[in-house]
This record gives sequence, C-alpha cells and structure tokens, in this order.
Amino acid sequence: MDLTQGTTEEKTVRAKKMMLWFGIISLVMSFAGWTSAFIVSSSRPDWLKDFQLPNAFIISTVVIVLSSVTFLLAKQALKKENRTGTMLWLVVTLILGIVFIYNQFVGFQQIIDLGYNFTGPTSNVTMSYVYVIAVMHILHVVAGLICLLVVIYNHFKQKYSATNMLGFELAATFWHFVDILWVYLFLFLYFVR
Repeated sequence: MDLTQGTTEEKTVRAKKMMLWFGIISLVMSFAGWTSAFIVSSSRPDWLKDFQLPNAFIISTVVIVLSSVTFLLAKQALKKENRTGTMLWLVVTLILGIVFIYNQFVGFQQIIDLGYNFTGPTSNVTMSYVYVIAVMHILHVVAGLICLLVVIYNHFKQKYSATNMLGFELAATFWHFVDILWVYLFLFLYFVR
C-alpha cells in the first residue's frame, strides 16, 4: 500500500499512528539501554544478588494490568455507543493509574525501610538502578494519565464515536504499551540478578 495515497484525513490518521509508534520504539530503546546497563553492572563486586522487590511493586503490577482491561472495556463501550459505560471505564482506568503510581511510591518507601536510599552513604548501585528504572516508568505513566485526561475531556465533549476514535485509540495504544513495559520491567527486575 502506498502511504501517499488516500484522502487528507486518511493520511493524517496514518501520520499520527506512525508518530506514536516512532515514540514507542524510542522508549523501547531507552528502557533496553537501562536494563542492559543493569545486566552489565551486575558483575560489580558490590552488586546485591539477593535483593527482593517490594511487595508494593507486585500490587502495582496487578493494578496496571487491570487498568489495561478497563481501558479495553471503555473501548468496547465506545464501539457500542455506550457513552456512560465509556466514561465509567475511562474514570476507573484513571483511578487505577493513580493507584499504580501510589503503590510505586509505597515500594520506594519499602526499599528505604530496608536501608537503601537512592544516593548517599546508604545507597547501593543495585537499588539505584531499581529507582531509576521505576521512576522513568512512572514518568511515562504520568504522560499516559495526561493522555487519559484529554480522552476523558474529549469524550465528555462528545468528540468520539464508534466511527471516530483516533485520539481514543492512540491513547489506548500508549497506555497498553506502558502496561506491557511495566510487566516486562517487573519480571526483569524480579528474575535478573
């Protein structure tokens, strides 16, 4: 298919989707770099081999997976022109995103309670990596929450329908990416020592 063919609207849709995917690929490369650095650094003599991730990170993983499910339910409701159901599931997704971030900070406190700060005399390179990777992910969840707020506002203004879902779909794609990214990061940090 020739990307230069089609109406102006079709070209705009393709361009916006392509830009999102370029951004996602860039984020994949960034997180691949941080996780690669984690692996390379694991050969250091001061590397913690027996650290455990905080329980709050397990809870936040469940929460973010649930948030992807609720975003899917919002999309299904929108396809059925169920405006109330769409709004309900979007708001639930937003709340779950906030709960995810809250649990991440609870996890940071659990790490501090174990005696590991991000920097200073009580820091450790292993836990500093955990902090950096988790904080960078939180920043992307915040970006996802901003997108979600825009979607909620646009839905309230009746800008979406079963046949006009571009902004909704772009936000959903980014949200699902951030979800999958956290599941990968959690499993990586859990299993790679």
